[in-house]
Amino acid sequence: MQITEFIEKLAEAIEIEDVAALNSDTIFKDLEEWSSLSVMLIIAFFDEEFDKLIEEKDIHSAVTINDLYQIATA
Repeated sequence: MQITEFIEKLAEAIEIEDVAALNSDTIFKDLEEWSSLSVMLIIAFFDEEFDKLIEEKDIHSAVTINDLYQIATA
């Protein structure tokens, strides 16, 4: 999966409407839509899209969307 597709799917998963405003360097925790629920949505997203378990601590240690992408594609 390319980073652009990852960004689109991530935005859908955590309910971000303005996908065009996102890029790999976006600090996802600074997004207006970010909440504690987003962590659970990202865990579900990784399970569904990548059949991969991402732990809450990994999400908290990630800063940018690219950090999440690197975890997903590792």
